Amino acid sequence: MLTKRCMTLAVVLGVCFSAGVVRADIPVENEDKFEGFNRAMFGFNMTLDEYVLEPLAKGYRAITNQYVRDRVSGVLSNIVEPVSAVNHLLQGDVVKSGQNIGRFALNSTLGLLGMYDVAGGGWHLAPAKTNFDETLATWCVKDGPYLVFPVLGMNTMRSFSGEIVDGFANPLYIATYGDSNINAKVLYPYAGLVMISKREKSIEFIDSFKQSSVDLYAISRSAFLQNRKKMARCGVVEESATPDYDFDFDVEE
Repeated sequence: MLTKRCMTLAVVLGVCFSAGVVRADIPVENEDKFEGFNRAMFGFNMTLDEYVLEPLAKGYRAITNQYVRDRVSGVLSNIVEPVSAVNHLLQGDVVKSGQNIGRFALNSTLGLLGMYDVAGGGWHLAPAKTNFDETLATWCVKDGPYLVFPVLGMNTMRSFSGEIVDGFANPLYIATYGDSNINAKVLYPYAGLVMISKREKSIEFIDSFKQSSVDLYAISRSAFLQNRKKMARCGVVEESATPDYDFDFDVEE
């Protein structure tokens, strides 16, 4: 199972990097200790994107219209509302946790599984997304070294660990946990649809990014790390004015 293999990898990597890599006196989020490995993985991901993800995203756009894509995005977003609810609770924000629960309940019923955001409309419950990466940040956990994983893309050890935990908290994973056959049949298509949907939204952005960058790896890393500084750590945002790049093209299981 993909999730279990990822969990095993997370544990192994966590042990490897726990012995002194993350130190309080070093701004590890700005370091690239594994640049050789990261560049190789970045190149692999760009090739995968060029020959697989980008064509799928453009094909998805070609056979659908914006209305259909918005409905799909709504359902995918609604699925992970409980994940945000749990994480807001772990962050000590009971109000936003309740907001997530209310959105999930309303959009899953009146909003037809999330196709329509009735909670954000008539009920004025605005989206309030969060994840376990942000939860760890509020707990003052260091970011750890910058790493690029095949398929999963740009990460830090903290963000990678957060993705694994959020994967286990996903309602689809929990609902299908008891049957490995159903679990695989549900999660793999779901993961693929999430990735294609996100890639379709970023077609123009990534195209312009490629055309304007001499060293695509370096500029992607810089933007990714700068973007993470907007995340509150120990309740304080390190940097308020940073580039607003969305590199969240990862699989949300």
